[in-house]
Amino acid sequence: MLRGFFLWLLPSLLKKKMRFPPIGFLRPSSIPFIVSLVVLFLGCLTSNISLCLPIVPSSLETLPIDGHFSFHGIEHAARDFGNQYQFLPQAVLHPKSVSDIATTIKHVWQMGPGSELTVAARGHGHSLQGQAQAHQGVVINMESLQGTEMQFYTGNFPYVDVSGGELWINVLHESLKYGLAPKSWTDYLHLTVGGTLSNAGISGQAFRHGPQISNVHRLEVVTEELGAGKGEAINCSKKKNGDLFHSVLGGLGQFGIITRARISLEPAPKMVKWIRVLYSDFSTFARDQEYLISVENTFDYIEGFAIINRTGLLNNWRSSFNPQDPVQASQFKSDGKILFCLELTKNFNPENTHINQEVESLLSQLNYMPSTLFLSEVPYVDFLDRVHVSEVKLRSKGLWEVPHPWLNLLVPKSKIHHFAGEVFGKILKDSSNGPILIYPVKKSKWDNGTSAVIPEEDIFYLVAFLSSAVPSSTGTDGLEHILSQNKKILDFCETARLGVKQYLPHYTTQEEWRAHFGPQWEVFAQRKSTYDPLAILAPGHRIFQKATPFL
Repeated sequence: MLRGFFLWLLPSLLKKKMRFPPIGFLRPSSIPFIVSLVVLFLGCLTSNISLCLPIVPSSLETLPIDGHFSFHGIEHAARDFGNQYQFLPQAVLHPKSVSDIATTIKHVWQMGPGSELTVAARGHGHSLQGQAQAHQGVVINMESLQGTEMQFYTGNFPYVDVSGGELWINVLHESLKYGLAPKSWTDYLHLTVGGTLSNAGISGQAFRHGPQISNVHRLEVVTEELGAGKGEAINCSKKKNGDLFHSVLGGLGQFGIITRARISLEPAPKMVKWIRVLYSDFSTFARDQEYLISVENTFDYIEGFAIINRTGLLNNWRSSFNPQDPVQASQFKSDGKILFCLELTKNFNPENTHINQEVESLLSQLNYMPSTLFLSEVPYVDFLDRVHVSEVKLRSKGLWEVPHPWLNLLVPKSKIHHFAGEVFGKILKDSSNGPILIYPVKKSKWDNGTSAVIPEEDIFYLVAFLSSAVPSSTGTDGLEHILSQNKKILDFCETARLGVKQYLPHYTTQEEWRAHFGPQWEVFAQRKSTYDPLAILAPGHRIFQKATPFL
């Protein structure tokens, strides 16, 4: 083998067009270089170092697992919804059991700090900046665990046990068979349970029920170390292995891989009243939102979004909504304005004959523009899965798999007016490249023990810039322009000291991560050293590097 290596190496070097004569390769000053190559190659033959890439797949192939590894045709594992980063792994694990994941992590652990091999769990591929990728590492296809049966408890406090690789849309459909549904959602349901629980999981129900991480009773987690266990599945809850439980929730995949979760359920309605109204004044818009999340008798879902210079807005709504006053609605002009839409739902069952009066009573407390009231009545499942309808349309036009330079921020209530004045009045005053969500949530509905990072105030806003970039464009709809706008927003937040935190955070240095976590950094780093001391897990976040000190 060594002879074959040099038969390939020497002719390729000597026959290439070089800047210097070929004899220079054999000068005395070049001998150390040749020796280094020989030592490196011999080292690859005799040791298991990470530079010897072919050795790693062969070691993975020998693992006793129920599923299998893929080593070729795995380019999909280097892509995600963000379409900005591509880091190719060496292998993709398709687990058929939790023990497959545990065996793989244990194997990588036993390779020691001398190996650069890392492991990332990949759900439905909706990360934004390569968070679920592992450069030259192992990506675990969590959806391979979907076959695990869901187990329902339908007593006084119902719940369902589901695989961490299960999609929320599947959890919804199965739960509805029992007349139940999870309490808290994300706007898009074709995401895995483990993926959203590793972040937080926020939607318009969060003001009442908190994020999805506040609606979990128990987890099964494969972690690198816990007591005597390395690469083992551990059951945890608030009362049992509580530190691991809180670490993993909102923990960005840094402490373990969620393989199973017990999700809290509630009785599911059959229908929803779906309402949209418009505001021309941000202060009134924000005041009405804050009022609605503070009262007991209110809507079941409360979100808002900013609309910048959209022509024919209300006409577009007519495909799904009915205007309360068609004449006034037809006369409304939206172009050239910055408007704010309040989106609401009220759950009900067909036997509730008073639903219209209930909705009217709630709306009477608000100060929207009367001509812009639009209403619709749809099945509960159709409302929850509403974004998927848009996905199907965009895919059919080839507009789904484009760069998505999203920016998600959590802004303290006391700073939201300053934020809105700068962002909507100056930075984004002319146009936007996608929806801009903006709605308040309550800190009291979040568990302070989890790893999620949120502002310190009792009420804070989620502001989500959900931009889509046109590939190859160098204009205002191109990736570079949108990223530049995002940077302007972030720079403003930092300069103005607004106390903003990123949701679905993305940073490139540990110093930035330390600033993001603030006083929580020491706890976060300590948890990393406890549950993943070799920094094997979730390298795509770029928080820790393998085998480097954390504290």
